[in-house]
Amino acid sequence: MNKNRVVVTGLGAVSSVGHDISTIWENVVAGRPNMTPITKFDASGLRTKFAAQIQNYDPTSEIDARTARRLGRYNAYALAVAKQAVEDAGLTDAQFDPPRVGVIIGSAIGGIEATLDNYDILLARGTRRVSPFAVPSILIDTAPGQIAIEHGFRGVNYGIVGACASGNYGIGEAYKSIVQGEADAMLCGGVEFAITQFTMAGFERARVTSARNDAPNRASRPFDADRDGFVMGEGAAMLVLERLEHAKARGAHIYGEIMGYSATADAFHLTAPHEDGLGAIEAMTLAIERAGLKPEDIDYINAHGTSTRLNDISETRAIKQVFGSHAYDTPVSSTKSVTGHLLGAAGALESILCLQALVDDVLPPTINYETPDPECDLDYVPNQARKQAIRFAISNSFGFGGHNGCLVFGGMNNGR
Repeated sequence: MNKNRVVVTGLGAVSSVGHDISTIWENVVAGRPNMTPITKFDASGLRTKFAAQIQNYDPTSEIDARTARRLGRYNAYALAVAKQAVEDAGLTDAQFDPPRVGVIIGSAIGGIEATLDNYDILLARGTRRVSPFAVPSILIDTAPGQIAIEHGFRGVNYGIVGACASGNYGIGEAYKSIVQGEADAMLCGGVEFAITQFTMAGFERARVTSARNDAPNRASRPFDADRDGFVMGEGAAMLVLERLEHAKARGAHIYGEIMGYSATADAFHLTAPHEDGLGAIEAMTLAIERAGLKPEDIDYINAHGTSTRLNDISETRAIKQVFGSHAYDTPVSSTKSVTGHLLGAAGALESILCLQALVDDVLPPTINYETPDPECDLDYVPNQARKQAIRFAISNSFGFGGHNGCLVFGGMNNGR
């Protein structure tokens, strides 16, 4: 048992399927994606012409408009969603010791939009027209730094990069800070706004995005035999973690407990997962062991499940290796089928969905599952959500470079 138990007391998120937790969860459970043709730039030259874009949301409804304009969408959305999570937790300045509260935010690419915009200005108008806020708007660690400024959190503070495992890493490292006694509370999660012509072209050239332009909402189909790649998403997701005693002392609402975390590397290939899922096997095994559990205790797996040919087979093999015969009795779903792939924010949003599953005892579905793949033969909760008691759940996140992360969550009524 960990010396300091860590619970989740606040949540916030914005994605293509909602601007708050309840709307996102409702749409994920109902299997309602929102993947649309790209309109923010001319996508006619791309093979993939659609994405899971945020629509009709203005972060200045939550934060100062001048700050949002100076620091760009990456930082603006981070600040807005952090505010959601802090307010949801009720973490006011009267209830925490500032040096004992920190911020860790994960992102794969950070302020890529600001990078490209300022480079265009440089080429067209010269060096003197580049924004004085260009560098802060680009840096991944500006988001945690600015969040700390806004809320007065003076504890550990940094950005973390692990490709598409970044959001998972942000939560995991924040969890460790509390377990090790360095903090009483942490604001953590992931942020990503990478739907640009440059980024889309890069992923397209890596042959990992779907080209199902005639049916965008049916394009993300994890574990299905006809999958042809992921759908790029965008958004931000934040959690407030607290030491259990700290949360109880202030009467905080508790969504669930983080019980274990691990991070590993494939040491295999820059863009392809290990064919047998070696790093994923080690990540799941370590996280479950550190939680003081056995594989058969896990009632639900929120898979990385990208809808790419290689990932889905590799992850299925890894789950079989870790869970043995129990793998066929353990529901697995990929909520990316609804939300798209939020890259560095994916693990954070999917961790929130794990917590909601624990709270409601509902397994979210893998939608667009139509044609079984003989190499992917587990229970993927196909197409319809399922009511089922859940005590413990894990969230997997894997990224380019062979980065693997696994988080173990427990409900507050799990009997432990």
